[in-house]
Parts: sequence; structure tokens; C-alpha cells
Amino acid sequence: MQEMLQTLAEKTRSSGYIAEQSLLMNLWLMSELGRPLLLEGDAGVGKTQLGKTMADVLGRPLIRLQCYEGLDVNTAVYEWNYQRQLLAIRRQEVTGADAPLTDETLFSETYMLQRPLMQAITSDDPVVLIIDEIDRADEEFEAYLMEVLSEYQISVPELGTLKARSIPAVILTSNGTREISDALRRRCLYHYIDYPNFDKELDIVKMRMPDISPRLASQIVTFVQKLRQEDLRKIPGIAETLDWTASLLKLDLQSLGDSPDVIFDTLGCLLKTREDREAIEQVTVQKLVSRAV
Repeated sequence: MQEMLQTLAEKTRSSGYIAEQSLLMNLWLMSELGRPLLLEGDAGVGKTQLGKTMADVLGRPLIRLQCYEGLDVNTAVYEWNYQRQLLAIRRQEVTGADAPLTDETLFSETYMLQRPLMQAITSDDPVVLIIDEIDRADEEFEAYLMEVLSEYQISVPELGTLKARSIPAVILTSNGTREISDALRRRCLYHYIDYPNFDKELDIVKMRMPDISPRLASQIVTFVQKLRQEDLRKIPGIAETLDWTASLLKLDLQSLGDSPDVIFDTLGCLLKTREDREAIEQVTVQKLVSRAV
């Protein structure tokens, strides 16, 4: 078991993702049991990136469904290609074909526009399916989703029940904007992804930015870790740390102490709301820089 988890850790790391032991165990169980994995955590901590990493690790195609309020079956599952159906009917009228177009013909997979959930279910080869920000979808869609995830099948009135040709690896993400139902939680494995500690975030920065000096990498991570302790509306995540790091490297900064004005002017990489940007004043930046260097 430990050897398998170590192999998985090496594969995820080589794909640019550092995962702790408990997360690796959930990823392994997801594959072995064919159960969906629900990832919760604040925006920017790497939930969606983990799904992309698993597609790379498993060598599978990636299918992503971005959830939002009002998401319906036509967008998430399938809809009929009415334009193509009308063209087929018109073509028959013009050519005078002997065989009439029946409902079975018009409402077959030939005239179906497959959306992410249908694509994942009908794929001959297993895929990785990311259902992103499920907490933004309506409760009605969440209830519908449970049929798909419990039996890996989709009911189509015109065709009947379509069972999965292969079992996808399913990762659901949630930012916690709405409480997920207990029924959906019971069908999933669960892991909470928190903001990384200093050592893990430093490791991520060094891995993603191999040209950075150890000194600057340490200063950047210290600054961001201290910034997260301020009273912010939106705490910067790992993605923001990497964006800021890339920006400072583009500016050829060698140390945060070299140019406090540059640090202040580039905070747009870390702070993504007007309130947070106005709350962090120059004096606060100077204080954080002094602690980082």
C-alpha cells in the first residue's frame, strides 16, 4: 500500500502537484472503488488543478463541467440537435425518400448533442470528469446528479436508460458558497484542501518556478503567509502566489526589500477585490516586507 501511494505521489509531483498522504489515499480509493471524490476548500487552493493533474497521471481525457446557478440538463447532459433534425426532415421532403423518418430515427444518438455528463458516461474509454463548483448549481440539479453518480447512468425519455460504457474518475469541487446535501456527500469520498503551510507552499513555488533563487522564494512565501493573516475579504490562494512570483521574476526583483514600491504596485496579483486593495496600505506592505526579509 505504502509503495503504491509513494508511486502516486511521485506521479502527481511530476505533473506539478504536491499532495499530502491523506489526499493521496483518497485519490487511490477514488480509482479503486469507482467513487466520486468531493473536494472542498476556498477558491485558489488547487481543487480544479488536482483534477487536471489526475487526468495527466491516469493518462485519460479530461472533461469539465463548470456549474452555475440555473445550470440545466440541456447544458450539462444533452439536448437534441433540432436544426439537424429539421434539415433531415426537409431533405426527405425534397428527395422524396421512400423510408419515412420515424421518431426512433430522429431521436437517436445521431441527432444528440452530448454535454459533459453524457460525454463522460458514453465514452468508450474512461475519462476524468471534473464537476467544478457544484455548490453554485441549484439543488434541483444536485438531486439529478445523484442518479448519474450513484449508478453511472443517465435516463433519456426517448432512448431509455444509458448505462456507462466505462466508469469515469469523478472529482467534484466546492467553495462552500452553499451547503452540499447529505445525500450527495454520502455518495462521495471527501477531502478538505486548506491553504498550504509555509514548507508546502515554498515547495510548490520552487517546483513551479525552478529559476527562482531560494532567498526570493522564501521571502515571497513568508510575505503571502503573513498577508493571509490580515483581515481580507478574499484570501490569496496558491494560484495568486504563483502569479505574483512570476510577476516579480519578470521585473528581475532579487529581494522584496529592494523595491517596496514595486511590491505595493504588484499587489493586484494577490488582492482581487477593491476592499482588500484599499485595506492594505503602504505601511502595511512595509511591515510585511520587513518580516519577510
